[in-house]
Amino acid sequence: MRLLFIGDVVGRAGRIAVVDQLPKLRLAWGLDFVVVNGENAAGGFGVTESICDQFLSAGADCVTLGNHSFDQREALVFIARQPRLIRPVNYPRGTPGKGANLFETATGERVLVVNILGRVFMDPLDDPFAAIERELEACPLGVGCDAAIVDFHGEASSEKQAFGHFVDGRVSLVVGTHTHVPTADYQILRQRTAYMTDAGMTGDYDSVIGMDKEEPLRRFTTKIPASRFEPASGPATLCGVAVELDARGLAAKIAPVRIGGRLTEARPDFW
Repeated sequence: MRLLFIGDVVGRAGRIAVVDQLPKLRLAWGLDFVVVNGENAAGGFGVTESICDQFLSAGADCVTLGNHSFDQREALVFIARQPRLIRPVNYPRGTPGKGANLFETATGERVLVVNILGRVFMDPLDDPFAAIERELEACPLGVGCDAAIVDFHGEASSEKQAFGHFVDGRVSLVVGTHTHVPTADYQILRQRTAYMTDAGMTGDYDSVIGMDKEEPLRRFTTKIPASRFEPASGPATLCGVAVELDARGLAAKIAPVRIGGRLTEARPDFW
């Protein structure tokens, strides 16, 4: 199975990159399943129903979220009727939507997608380690699903790395989101789980983590806010990770993806 995960889409520039690039990548690489993190897609904060539909129409099978899941209040309503939009599974009981779901590819493989929010330097939600245990007990790899993808939305690299080792051999891919900077540690762990601490953002890198530079610089240098943060609007780099799975649903190959914009291009050389 061929998987593509696309990191945090920031603003209009990021959306344009996904809508322009994903249909071509899906065809050229013969992708079986695509996940897009969309929690910053609407003006840098949250996602709307129309934007979610854009990603799904462009070729995403699932859209994951994070700590900005409900910054757009309409998400509280439409997430309940959109099973392909996944918010963190460790939100409190009663939060609208699902934190995990089972999807089927065009060729009949079952793919479990779980979105989890870290707790280090983040809002203190339920234990992410206990949360993934519950999900994997309910839908174990090789029994309940043919592939399992975890989007770990967190600040601390140590927490993400610990989580990767915790589920090594039990999921297909653990990929971090939230920090908006692609890491160079893409690897296959000892028991064949693909891992990357952060997929990076899909947005304009002539920015401060996707935001126009003026207001963040003002706040860092003067501590005085003057306006709200606005997404940078220059050409975006589509960032993510590509993974090929073996017959057991574990990783055989992994590579970073960086296309367009300011960053040095990277594409998988095995497709």
